Amino acid sequence: MSKKFVYALGIVLAAVQAFGAVYYVATDGSDNNAGTKAKPFASLNKANKVVHAGDTVWVRGGIYDLNDTVFYARYKMTAGILLTASGESDDKRIHYLAYPGERPIFDGANLPVAAGTDHSDGTPEGAMYTSPIVISAKYLHLKGFEVRNTPMKHNSNSGVFLYASKHIFLEQIDSHHNAGPGFFANDGAPDGGGHIFLNCDAHDNYDPLGWQGDGENADGFGAHYQNPGEGDTTKFIGCRAWWNSDDGFDFINQEFPVVLENCYAMGNGYSDYGLGNPKNGNGHGIKMGESTLGGGRHTIRFCAAWKNKATGFYANYTGVGSKWLNNTSYMNKDREFAMASTLFDSEGNRIAEVAPLTGDNAHVLKNNIAFPNKLSQIGTCWEKISSQNIDHYVDCPAGENNSWNLNLDLTEDDFVSLDDPSMTVTGKDLSTIPGILGPRKADGSLPDVDFLRLKKGSRAIDKGENVGFPFVGKAPDLGAFEYGLSSSAVAASSSSANVSSSSSVSTSIVMRPGYFAKVFGMAAVFDLQGRYLGRLPADLCRKKSIADILRTKFKAPGVYLVRYGRFLKRVSVK
Repeated sequence: MSKKFVYALGIVLAAVQAFGAVYYVATDGSDNNAGTKAKPFASLNKANKVVHAGDTVWVRGGIYDLNDTVFYARYKMTAGILLTASGESDDKRIHYLAYPGERPIFDGANLPVAAGTDHSDGTPEGAMYTSPIVISAKYLHLKGFEVRNTPMKHNSNSGVFLYASKHIFLEQIDSHHNAGPGFFANDGAPDGGGHIFLNCDAHDNYDPLGWQGDGENADGFGAHYQNPGEGDTTKFIGCRAWWNSDDGFDFINQEFPVVLENCYAMGNGYSDYGLGNPKNGNGHGIKMGESTLGGGRHTIRFCAAWKNKATGFYANYTGVGSKWLNNTSYMNKDREFAMASTLFDSEGNRIAEVAPLTGDNAHVLKNNIAFPNKLSQIGTCWEKISSQNIDHYVDCPAGENNSWNLNLDLTEDDFVSLDDPSMTVTGKDLSTIPGILGPRKADGSLPDVDFLRLKKGSRAIDKGENVGFPFVGKAPDLGAFEYGLSSSAVAASSSSANVSSSSSVSTSIVMRPGYFAKVFGMAAVFDLQGRYLGRLPADLCRKKSIADILRTKFKAPGVYLVRYGRFLKRVSVK
């Protein structure tokens, strides 16, 4: 271990000390220990019993064999790890963090799975569901974990399950090879939601034995059951979902907005590294619906979906429109975009089988690429109302400045590359192969590859509408990747990871430094673990050395993250 790394690690750990108590968990620890670095706990369940708002739990690397469960009576389920202790605010979370340079792996292969009946009898033996990690709390931050191999008997079991929680921040969590969804957020409680999923992966999840069918429920990411007007928006940023037996992202029965940004979905609807074809898996890449009460007005921007068994982007017969901005859909087996919709009354009862959404209720589609140009329920919609014996095609909104509006017959020559392991390799773990779904950068951000990016001279360049994000040239480009904009500048839109003006931020979100000189107001300062340290006048940062300002204010060397609005700069103070 280099002296430079030891020094940097010392700065990080020293900064953490100022925020609350610090505990450690390790595979060779004991829950009878004091939880110190020298005598760590053995489990997060023990840590959950002692932590308070502002505390940090460092989790050492290694494989944690989850071979026992805790019964969660509130939801009548069992869990390998149950986190119920809460933080107090965005600035005073409880942090469960992978120790720097190490990888904690929570393996559920030996997890005792409950009977999995259709209805729980209220006992541990009769519980319906079992998950390796269950969270029912507020203001937690989990970072750097791997969750895998969740088994099942009758019901599909999620790798990470959020129940009635608020403002949970999951960062760089990899949930795979579970017999159910990789992540499942059940926000069916007042004031739930407001979660951040940042740079998380969900892949190779498959539920072959579910009572609803072969592969029916193993989505990559799911957020469900949040009622209209309750809680906060949940955001998925820089997340990837591939080879899940059902859908990549699924938000059925979600009546509060969800935001997807810079997310990828590939090969969903298949299993076994793309070799299996479960008969009951839907296979949509990004499924945003169905909203029956009018609350599910979601936003999907700068996302890419390719080679899914069904559609790339799917509205799933929703009753309210969403915003689809600057997305790229490529070579999906069915449709690239399918805005299928219908109508519901105020109580959520369906009043039409198929019907277009129009006016203020219509989908907003701008700057998207469909390649090849396969569409459904866009421009021309099938309308069927059985009570009136109506069954015909009608006009419906087709969006603006999309590849189909502009009649762009895009070809391979419009892209730098359409060749990636995710398009050609099956039977292997894509997370280990360099490519768009391969290993992430050291800070957790997405791989920087040429796949699906526009080539110089592409007909999709400068064809979009300004929707408020950075672009190069006369106008924004079509699709998820702006030509000529550096990867760090593209990531600037990931500022939506911010829940409020003072919430935590991750080292994974790094903005182009040149933008900082244009901002005014108050800038927020964080450490490398995303902890809020204080504020600086942004205007002052334009006139003086930011490093000098930080040195004067905090009187400690180290690396700081200075943020204003959508812009973030990493500053080293010696």
